[in-house]
Amino acid sequence: MRRTWLVRLGAASAALLAWGQDTREGYVLAPGAGEVLQRASGQIVIKASPRTGSPRLAVGTQTLRPGAGIAVHQHVGADEVLVVQKGAGLVLVNGRKLAVEPGAAAFVPAGAWHGVENAAELEILWIVSPPGLEDFFRETAGRALTRDQMAEIARKHGTNFSAPNTAPRP
Repeated sequence: MRRTWLVRLGAASAALLAWGQDTREGYVLAPGAGEVLQRASGQIVIKASPRTGSPRLAVGTQTLRPGAGIAVHQHVGADEVLVVQKGAGLVLVNGRKLAVEPGAAAFVPAGAWHGVENAAELEILWIVSPPGLEDFFRETAGRALTRDQMAEIARKHGTNFSAPNTAPRP
């Protein structure tokens, strides 16, 4: 799979990566590089996906503005790992609230209801297998959507936002 693609390095410059190279050979991205998407909640940077030669998983970072969090949802057929890079908050998994700080990792199996609460800025690394979540991010980035529109797009990409009783368990 030969690819030519543009990645962002820092806020104002760009560099060509993988020009004429076979991405199945692997690649290295500089910090902040990748496919940058802006959302109301913060920034997402897709680091690996089927578009960049990774057919079995997607990887990226997500920076959440203070209080933005991630609404409780589930990925019907995908496992997810969330690794806290900066900040602290709570990860909700199947009704349990678990405190997280830099270096903490949360494994979320397919079908588990989960979300994130944060009072301060939070940066997470996410890994999803099989891929598909990155397409949800692409389709919703930079758009003002109603809750129903967001839910419809999410369902198209294997994600549900209509959680059952998700009250935290002790």
